[in-house]
Amino acid sequence: MILGMSGATYTFLHVLISLAGIGSGFAVMFGFLTGKRLDGWTAIFLVTIVLTSLTGFLFPVEHILPSHVVGIISLAALAVAIPARYVFHLAGAWRWIYVVGAVLALYLRRRGASVPESACPEGARSDAERAAVPGCSTHRHGALYRSGHSRSEEVPCRAGRYCLIGRISWFS
Repeated sequence: MILGMSGATYTFLHVLISLAGIGSGFAVMFGFLTGKRLDGWTAIFLVTIVLTSLTGFLFPVEHILPSHVVGIISLAALAVAIPARYVFHLAGAWRWIYVVGAVLALYLRRRGASVPESACPEGARSDAERAAVPGCSTHRHGALYRSGHSRSEEVPCRAGRYCLIGRISWFS
């Protein structure tokens, strides 16, 4: 249970907030390209991106994951971008600082759009069962990657067989 919700419900809510952030972020980026401020879209974007990063930290995990690092970097970028927009009103250098921070936050939100392995249903052995929860890896190497094993190490797969992990990248 996370905030009184089941893991699947919390994950679904987290993914919905994330999708709202990504969608509104594209609208804000369109505003950047056309020279329009789009104040409403900007507020929705900033609130949902911050909420997505914050809710990502509430998933039960045993150690820091790459998604946590992405969330920390995203929140740091937003900690500069939000005052640039609302306190300094995009005056002078604050305009490009805001744009860089907002674009970085949107990029990182897209790159960090996954949920921790612990949020996936326990006992879900098939790809179909895992795919029922948004963001859960349906690839065996994704599940093994998130569990923190190093490359070329034999690790038991969910199906009970052994897998040989090849090259693992932090952000793939």
